[in-house]
Amino acid sequence: MCRSIKTLREPYTDDVTDEDVRAAALQYVRKISGFRAPSARNAEAFERAVDAVAAATAALLDDLQVRPARQGRPRP
Repeated sequence: MCRSIKTLREPYTDDVTDEDVRAAALQYVRKISGFRAPSARNAEAFERAVDAVAAATAALLDDLQVRPARQGRPRP
């Protein structure tokens, strides 16, 4: 996996922006396609892929149910 993609879910971060989601999607598409910047004839497909991955990422983050952090065991 691309090491420059950071974890975007709680509790790792609590202030995820649209720019964070798009940057992660861009890195993913770059890794999968092997292109840092696509040629002119592939630019539209590349951008559609980034948009689709960003939308899927946002939906995933919205739907995840994360357990609250453990508070530890109460002491007797």
